[in-house]
Amino acid sequence: MSNKKFILNADDFGMSKAHNRAVLDGYNNGFLSSASICANGKAFNAAVNEILPECPNLGIGVHLNIIEGRSLTKAPLLTNKRGKFNNGYLALILKSYNQEFLKQVEYEFRTQIETVLNYTKVDHIDSHVHTHAIPNLFKLTAKLAKEYNIPYVRTQFEEMYFIPSVKKHINLNYPLNVIKIALLNSFTISNRKTVKELGLKTNDYLIGVGYTGMMDDKTIEFGLKTLDDDCLVEALIHPCNYAKPTKNQHFREFLITQKKELEDKIKRLGFEITNYKKEQSLQEV
Repeated sequence: MSNKKFILNADDFGMSKAHNRAVLDGYNNGFLSSASICANGKAFNAAVNEILPECPNLGIGVHLNIIEGRSLTKAPLLTNKRGKFNNGYLALILKSYNQEFLKQVEYEFRTQIETVLNYTKVDHIDSHVHTHAIPNLFKLTAKLAKEYNIPYVRTQFEEMYFIPSVKKHINLNYPLNVIKIALLNSFTISNRKTVKELGLKTNDYLIGVGYTGMMDDKTIEFGLKTLDDDCLVEALIHPCNYAKPTKNQHFREFLITQKKELEDKIKRLGFEITNYKKEQSLQEV
C-alpha cells in the first residue's frame, strides 16, 4: 500500500486582500489544503479575523519574513531607519555568521510566531523567499519550532524535472531558478540533520522552486510524476484572487486551486491530498 501525501500550500497569506481571497476561495471552492501566514502582512488582521473562521480544517503555517515589509521589532541589522527590511538573500547569508544579527533575527522570528499563535494553532513553519533555509537561520527556526511545539519545518529539496514547454525554459527566470534549486538542495542536506536532532518533522520534497514565477497545473503534475516512492511532498504557490480576472501570475496560481482535472490527476498518481495539521493528528492517534 502506497503512502504518498500531497500538500498544496499558499504562501504569503495575509500580505493583501487578494492573497486572502485566494486562500478563502482556494479552500472552499478548490483543493487548497494549507496556507502560510505573514505576521507583518498588510492584511494580517483581516486574514485571522475574517478568513480563518471560514476555513476550519485549513493547515496553517507561520511564513517568517525578514526580507520584505516592516519589522515587528527594533532590528537595526535587519532594517533601514524606517523599520523596513533591507537585506537581500546574499546579505542574509553573509550576516548569518554574526551573533548580534542572529539575536535580532531570533527576536523577530519569535515575535512573528507569537503574533500568529495569538490567533490560531500552527502546524508548520516556512519563510518568505526561503530565508529560513540558510543553515544558521534554519537552526534558529527549528529551535523555535521545538519551543513552540510546532511539528513541521519546511525544507526545500526539489528533484530536477522538465515539462514540455519552451516558454518555461527559454526565459530569464529559469536559469536563476536552477541555481536556486542547487543552493537550496545543498542547504537541505544540512537542515535535515537539524530536523532529526531536534525530533521535528519535514516534507520529503518541495515543488515550486524550479518554476518559481511560472507555476501552473502542469508544473505540479510533472513534478509529482517524478516521485515514485512513498513521500510527503509540498507544492508552494503564491495565489491572489483579484476582483477581475487577469493574466497576472499570482492569479494564474490561484486558478491552480480551482482545477478539478489537476486534483483528479494528483489522486490518480496515487497521492492523498492532506496538510501538516492532518498528518500530525494522525501520528498522535
